[in-house]
This record gives sequence, structure tokens and C-alpha cells, in this order.
Amino acid sequence: MAKASKNESKTSYQEELWNAADKLRAQSSLKTNEFSTPVLGLIFLKYADYRFADAVKKLSPNDTTLLLKIR
Repeated sequence: MAKASKNESKTSYQEELWNAADKLRAQSSLKTNEFSTPVLGLIFLKYADYRFADAVKKLSPNDTTLLLKIR
């Protein structure tokens, strides 16, 4: 039973990704070979955000206070 649920979740996730890609293609003037630039940029930004959040979690409370003052 858990496998069916996992497969349904995977299918739903894949459908969501395809729908997002279709919207990107439909609402932009990009050619097919130009999609990699914005998509890879978004993937990099998500990765950088994840790494930054992870680094902030590892800081001690005193370090976090200093970080907030810098912002």
C-alpha cells in the first residue's frame, strides 16, 4: 500500500513539474535552446538559499546576533 502512495506522490510531483515547464514555455518568448539559463539560475538560487539556511543553523546564538546586525 505504501508503494502505491509513493508512486502516486511521484506522479503528482512529475505532473506538477511538467505543468510548470509548460507554463514557462507558453508565457515566455524563449526558444527551446534558451530554457537552461533561467532554469539553472533558479536551481542555483534554491541551492544557495538551502546552504545559507544550513549555515545559519550551525552558528552559535552569538554569531546569529552578529549576522542579524549586518543585514
